[in-house]
Amino acid sequence: MRTLIAAAVVLMAIPVIAGYASQARTQAPAVSPTHARIETRTYDFKDAGVPMTYELFVPTTYDPARPSPLIMALHGLGSNARTVIRYQGLTDLAEARGYLVVAATGYNSRGWYGSRGDGRYDTRGDAANDPRNLGALSEKDVMNVLAIVRAAFNVDPKGVFLFGHSMGGAGTLHIGMKHPTMFAALGAVAPAIYSNPDSLVAIRDVPVMVIQGDEDNLVDVAVTRRWVAKMKALGMTHVYVEIPGGDHSRLITRTPANMQKIFDFFDRARKGATSLLGDRP
Repeated sequence: MRTLIAAAVVLMAIPVIAGYASQARTQAPAVSPTHARIETRTYDFKDAGVPMTYELFVPTTYDPARPSPLIMALHGLGSNARTVIRYQGLTDLAEARGYLVVAATGYNSRGWYGSRGDGRYDTRGDAANDPRNLGALSEKDVMNVLAIVRAAFNVDPKGVFLFGHSMGGAGTLHIGMKHPTMFAALGAVAPAIYSNPDSLVAIRDVPVMVIQGDEDNLVDVAVTRRWVAKMKALGMTHVYVEIPGGDHSRLITRTPANMQKIFDFFDRARKGATSLLGDRP
């Protein structure tokens, strides 16, 4: 039996994306002792013909003999893997609860993980030099890194999770919908997704948590409400947390309590809990 919660209003909205990069630069998270354990790794991205970096956190409790849960973290527009994995509370909670965490580059800071199509979304400035298949490469990088980490570590196949913020929230929903059997649950914060919510039917059996501030000046709350309304209509197991006065970035970059909500949700999904609400047991 699934427990549902939704505070959704069906409204029309115009996508707002200007300013993502500038806000990402001003929301640098504070340093945590667990950040010292984050590794920058590189692999040969053959499809792109370039080396590609990713960030990896392995908790001190990791035991190769026991399957561990894994979170793939996706950064926002103008940001990077190094920043998202250092959001306040992320690696602290991963250490406490035994999660591996990996953050992919997504080819570059503006690939959108394929959520805006396989090509280039922006052709201004430096973006004019991006490969024409940027979206496809961005999505492929995520899947490559996920495969690399799953091959190198003993990852619980029922404990693979996808989490993203802003552009990364869009990527979380997009990649989750393309690979509905791969992830135990999804966590999308201020998801900047503007495709058709009807596509959620692909993940109607995948638990989803959405966190959104109602004063977000970059992702209109009405857009997120429309997606959550569709989750409710499909009878999906989902939790929607709408934060009064919440902005676009600080509600997750500098609010460990909201990061804990994501971990609580993932913990319960991994355990197959009948209720995905409330505090941890």
